Amino acid sequence: MFLLKRASMSILCGLPILECVYCLGCARWLWKKCLYSAGHESENWGLATAEEFEPVPRLCRLILSVYEDDLRDPLWAPPGGYGIDPDWVVVKRTYEDTGGCAAPYMIYLDHDNADVVLVIRGLNLAKESDYAVLLDNKLGQTTFDGGYVHNGLLKAAKWVFDTECELLRDLVEMNPDYRLTFAGHSLGAGIVSLIVMYAVQNLDRLGNIERKRIRCFAMAPARCVSLNLAVRYADVINSIVLQDDFLPRTTTALEDVFKSIFCLPCLLCLMCVKDTCTLEEKMLKDPTRLYAPGRLYHIVERKPFRIGRFPPVVRTAVPVDGRFEHLVLSCNATSDHAIIWLERESQRALDLMLEKDRILEIPAQQRMQRQESIAREHSEEYEAALRRAVALEIPRAAPSPSYGTFAEVGKGESSGSSGGTRSPLLSFKRMRERWDDFIERLFDVDESGRMVFKKSST
Repeated sequence: MFLLKRASMSILCGLPILECVYCLGCARWLWKKCLYSAGHESENWGLATAEEFEPVPRLCRLILSVYEDDLRDPLWAPPGGYGIDPDWVVVKRTYEDTGGCAAPYMIYLDHDNADVVLVIRGLNLAKESDYAVLLDNKLGQTTFDGGYVHNGLLKAAKWVFDTECELLRDLVEMNPDYRLTFAGHSLGAGIVSLIVMYAVQNLDRLGNIERKRIRCFAMAPARCVSLNLAVRYADVINSIVLQDDFLPRTTTALEDVFKSIFCLPCLLCLMCVKDTCTLEEKMLKDPTRLYAPGRLYHIVERKPFRIGRFPPVVRTAVPVDGRFEHLVLSCNATSDHAIIWLERESQRALDLMLEKDRILEIPAQQRMQRQESIAREHSEEYEAALRRAVALEIPRAAPSPSYGTFAEVGKGESSGSSGGTRSPLLSFKRMRERWDDFIERLFDVDESGRMVFKKSST
């Protein structure tokens, strides 16, 4: 009966009504996706500074070096080389060493930057073991610290940690002033994120190292932790995403993505229906839904309806809602995932930040004050994210006792303000905003990305 009515209406009107409605819905969805390519998700985030972003391009080069068979005779070095000393490589594991339990990795003792670094390479499309790790997961399968994590990545993280924890402990104890840094790309980014979370729960196995000495940089990570864990570990985990990268936005099961790689229209159709019919409140309250971990850094270098790349801008935040929720329809969705492009654009962004600081000639004392204010702002941002998560009724989003890296800053701040006032934090933020406005009034950025004085209109 329904089909007869539908057919008669379509004949009378001369239009297939249901088909038109479906096409209009898809057109609206496609239009929204095209607008997202301008970095819509991060448009209200704050700008990153050179001090906090400095390790990113350096660690990208370290990750790239894991792909080399012989670091003394590299074949794929980027311009300027990897910037490492082969004599400082402590251990380098291959697929034969890991037995397929994890991707190849390297431990590097960086004396120049006072760092003990463990880096893990990304997905190898020719290795079935990497697919086995990435696809070994079902929603709600594995719990960890009151939340949910990716099962296969957690297994790989535990294997790497159990294998290397004694070596890492010895290196940290021999170099008490060094930090312990984990970095990885793609598949490796998910593994190092869960290594850090597992390490924080087992600090005694690392010689009781302080939490503030541990940090992680996840380059183009897969979604591997639930929302409550993504926010709670934002003091030790930093995720870096280049513009339209597809993997941190892929909410569909990864197995379905790989199965649909040769039937992209089918995948887009399913994503269209799913995005249209799923409410954001429902997504946020789903405790099994996975997200990119920690504090997010978004490198934005393209604008809508513009051709070419612009000087990259790095924005950062600890968002709760709007955490790369939408897949972007872009010609660069896959190329933005490449570690080569991530290294290149992050270095360009850092060079622009350093050039801006050089032009401003910031004195050393003011530079130190800026670092302290950044730490305070990050602490305030983290606390606000936790409150936002609780307000949105995110499952198990209760704040942890301390905020790791910024815990000491918080203690000093609370001791100086017995009345509970937040004026010091707000004043620092206002000072920074006024300073940025002042700079924008004085300087312009030319086509090469350099800062120049604005020309007078008279």
